[in-house]
Amino acid sequence: MTLSKHINAEVLSNKLLKSAARQKLSQRELYISKYDSEKLIPKYEIPQDSSPDDLVYKYLTEELSLDGIPTLNLASFVNTNVSDTQLRLITDNVTKNLADNDEYPSLIDFQQRCISILSNLWNAPTTTDPETGLKRTNTVGTATTGSSEAIMLAGLALKKRWQEKRKAAGKSIATPNIIMATCAQVALEKFARYFDVEDRLVHITEESGHVIDVSKIKENVDENTIGIFVILGSTFTGAFEPVEEISILLDEVEKETGNDVRIHVDGASGGFVAPFVYPHLKWDFTLPRVDSINTSGHKFGLTSAGLGWVLWKDAELLPKSLKFSLDYLGGVEETFGLNFSRPGFPVITQYYNFLTLGREGYSKIFNSCISNARLLSNFLEKSGYFEVLSVIHKEIDLKRAAQIYTLPHDKNLKHHREETTNEKFEPGLPVVAFRFSKELRETYPEIPQSIFSTLLRNKGFIVPNYHLSPDEGEKEILRVVVRQSLSLNLLEKLVGDCIEAIELLTKSCKDVRSIIAAKHTSEQEDRELVYSLLLSIASGGVEDVKVEQHKVFDVPGTGHGKHKRSYRGTC
Repeated sequence: MTLSKHINAEVLSNKLLKSAARQKLSQRELYISKYDSEKLIPKYEIPQDSSPDDLVYKYLTEELSLDGIPTLNLASFVNTNVSDTQLRLITDNVTKNLADNDEYPSLIDFQQRCISILSNLWNAPTTTDPETGLKRTNTVGTATTGSSEAIMLAGLALKKRWQEKRKAAGKSIATPNIIMATCAQVALEKFARYFDVEDRLVHITEESGHVIDVSKIKENVDENTIGIFVILGSTFTGAFEPVEEISILLDEVEKETGNDVRIHVDGASGGFVAPFVYPHLKWDFTLPRVDSINTSGHKFGLTSAGLGWVLWKDAELLPKSLKFSLDYLGGVEETFGLNFSRPGFPVITQYYNFLTLGREGYSKIFNSCISNARLLSNFLEKSGYFEVLSVIHKEIDLKRAAQIYTLPHDKNLKHHREETTNEKFEPGLPVVAFRFSKELRETYPEIPQSIFSTLLRNKGFIVPNYHLSPDEGEKEILRVVVRQSLSLNLLEKLVGDCIEAIELLTKSCKDVRSIIAAKHTSEQEDRELVYSLLLSIASGGVEDVKVEQHKVFDVPGTGHGKHKRSYRGTC
């Protein structure tokens, strides 16, 4: 047998099972299943015979146990912590359909209450009811299956309003365009591609803080620009794009050209974080040019996966052409989502969080996340092994603070001291984006950064290593999203594992160098040998498979490639 030959494990297993002597089992022998030793679990066709549900549960659970531990998944922005009380609410309401207004009126009312809470949290304009004295907004919004659907709806509203305005003026609607940074999450690019809108990408640089270069926005605006997506929390570094600065720039553009470019804020993560930890940051409906905002309830809204929100500052901003009236579910209802039937329990969980946590709870949770992220950032930099690209640990002076945090203080809101303490630093999400320090890269160029990510994975921590956007595609970064589940205790373990991993790599590199020192090979050949050897060992052969796959797939014209433009990293 040729040892280098690829073995298909599934084919070989089936072949051996056919010839193996096996104990025949009857259907009455429920204490054991044919899937234990008699045959493999069906993967491609529905089985002919039924099986006991508890045994199927057992086998599915066995296979699912191979997944990563959600608490240690530091790659994801999505909340992985669900309390017992939340779980009871979810279980009690798991079959309720959010699309069925007539059947589940309380559920629909909860959705509207969440929209009202968010509109007030985002400083939507209010009027006072003359009879009750209560403040009311004219916002309109909906729950979605996540920020991706929310982005589609917000983009469609911008496009439809632009089309209506152009038609009224007797102008062409053939070539709409929308502006966003190259660091935009892929959902934003999907909107442009799926709905035939030219995607005008503004480049990012290290000088622009790895977010949109504001100085390049004006040159991309014309009469066909339907709007701009501004990102409150980059998936790469967690940095906030300067919404207020962009709004002021677009005011100038309108005065000069008459082109009224509206803003949609992608607050998938920042929409929940900013109000509680940066109370004087002006980014929301306080800016007249901001028409709509989306956020993800399943990220820092702290629900389980499957919930997003999108709100328009005023009901007039949602075109009538996006609304539909239905009556076949029992009563007349209005809908303007891309999805129809979907679970209702995430909305219930969101309302539960608003009531149980309140401003105090959300503030304390996010302050803890920011504090831990800042601690990790400072540790990584002080170690000398890493440089940090995220900015929340960078202190600012009073002049810089006055430029960023411009929202007047609301005397009706009693901010906790920790909230304003964060305004002594650059704003951003509790995210730590880092890479090997310049000294380490120059001293040990053979060590691939991805091997560090793999070693942490072997310890249980999922810390992704990926390329920045195409403008800085030569840079690889590692990223840790500090959610509420990353306690100080786990953080201490993480930093210990980081140091252990990097010191193991540098020591191994030195050892390998000494082994090959006697050979008469070039420096480049030696470097490549050390690189491939270390990577192969640490990944258990996974990287070797990737290399062979790249040889097959990385062909011009196939759409594959390491620097594929639409790649936006794990989110």
